Amino acid sequence: MKSSRKNQSGNNRLNPLEAEIAVTALHATGDFLVLRRLDLERDARFARKPAEGSRIGLCLDTETTGLSHAADKVIELGIVAFEYNPATAQIIRVTGRYGGFEDPGSPLSAEVREITGITDDLVAGQRFADDLVNDLAQQASLVIAHNAAFDRPFVEARFPRFASLAWACSMVQIDWQAERISARSLEYLLYKCGGWCINAHRAMDDAEGLLGLLLGQLPVSGTPIFRALLARAHEATSRVYAMGAPFDRKDLLKQRGYRWDDGSAGGCKAWWRDVPQEVEEDELAYLAAEVYPGGNTKSVAVGKVDAYSRFSVREGRIEG
Repeated sequence: MKSSRKNQSGNNRLNPLEAEIAVTALHATGDFLVLRRLDLERDARFARKPAEGSRIGLCLDTETTGLSHAADKVIELGIVAFEYNPATAQIIRVTGRYGGFEDPGSPLSAEVREITGITDDLVAGQRFADDLVNDLAQQASLVIAHNAAFDRPFVEARFPRFASLAWACSMVQIDWQAERISARSLEYLLYKCGGWCINAHRAMDDAEGLLGLLLGQLPVSGTPIFRALLARAHEATSRVYAMGAPFDRKDLLKQRGYRWDDGSAGGCKAWWRDVPQEVEEDELAYLAAEVYPGGNTKSVAVGKVDAYSRFSVREGRIEG
């Protein structure tokens, strides 16, 4: 065995066998947890066997100039495309990648530079490759982001093609609390679900980290993470708006899980709640019995939410 002090290339890195021996020894003490840097190129968890009826998913992340999709801009975009079997939720292989910068047309704030590590020099004169990004979107059946409520409006504003795709969110559409995981940052979930680490807050690193997370298993139930997400991704719900509800019923509505929408983002100025479509009639019956005098629920409005509208600015909008 070659000495670990210096390998053939003259550096001090351990060879793979020596590294595994060191990791095993550290774990055996019970005093150490070793984090492995995620490397999708050498990840043994890919099946890499084509499946009939397979589909393409996209793991996506953005870095932006701020929090408002209406006022701020995307400055970095990372996308990893992967093939999966929708029947088994098995992730087969990576099929493509895109990472790029775009000049927002104004200097980046100190806060953005500090959080992301992106500088004005990195984005100066840069523009996303629209053809490449739109081609990835054209192939995809599902887009996944870790906080899709943030990423989706930004991406759709820049690339309208993404508005017609189904989206899912690995942060809120998996019951992490049931898995005894309290924090939901991507870095922490990777650590808890396999001891992986990434360079956080860069779009491509986060997109690859998200795919690495989907390859793993939930720590308590043992369910494959991507299977758990697919089971929730295409759920359809009804958004019930208790419009014109009497003010003295607001505490009842809060207790039932309703939230207030002030209409500032283009929604309805009303208390609202999402419920499974199969219990929509039960929810209307509750409002008639407990909230509206005389049981008159004519002012109640219901919008539909599915994977094609969820997390977008269109989520739960009332038609007409």
